[in-house]
Amino acid sequence: MSSSQGQKVALITGASQGIGAGLVEAYRKLGYGVVATSRSIGDADDPEIVTVRGDIADAGTAERVVSAALERFGRIDTLVNNAGIFVAKPFTDYTDEDYDLITGINLAGFFHLTRRVLPHLTAVGGGHIVTITTSFVDQPNSNVPSVLASLTKGGLSSATKSLAIEYASRGVRVNAVAPGIIKTPMHPVQTHEALAGLHPVGRMGETSDVVDAVVYLESAPFVTGEILHVDGGQNAGH
Repeated sequence: MSSSQGQKVALITGASQGIGAGLVEAYRKLGYGVVATSRSIGDADDPEIVTVRGDIADAGTAERVVSAALERFGRIDTLVNNAGIFVAKPFTDYTDEDYDLITGINLAGFFHLTRRVLPHLTAVGGGHIVTITTSFVDQPNSNVPSVLASLTKGGLSSATKSLAIEYASRGVRVNAVAPGIIKTPMHPVQTHEALAGLHPVGRMGETSDVVDAVVYLESAPFVTGEILHVDGGQNAGH
């Protein structure tokens, strides 16, 4: 079934909870058709949301997500690379399994899907790619040793700028949002007080803070190659 005239279509990864679920809701409010993917996602009640269950580290998942978008809507306009994993450990405590898991989701997931989506964005005359990174890329914190986050998400920040320039003349904008620590199911409530203290403003972020930043970037035609920090001041200093 093809998209109704003019309806735009967003692909959102890591879409079953937290920021991802908020993004699905936000893009539906903007009138977009949505293809939502995660390992655990269930069926959607909304006919304008197609769900695809799969591991984003696997290239086959990317194939299925793109196919689902084209089959249901006939086009792709936006990709939000939200799926990510954050494991904080002293560097030498990371295992080979940690490395495979984190690089698989954060880097391979970005690569497989973004590479497959880009030709479809240029086919409709342009589009938007937004990737969720982390403020720790720019401002590491001795309280949160997280080299594998920096290795992977730092790569995504660089790739964001690189892709923005490569595709600037073809109407595709490429941006990132670098959050601080956001209240999501990833962080147990008993850790919230300590995590709040890592931010100069003295609190954690809300899912809506990140979602609103993505929505801003979606509607900002002159903004590309931007890493938008939504981090309670962490990027400015401590």
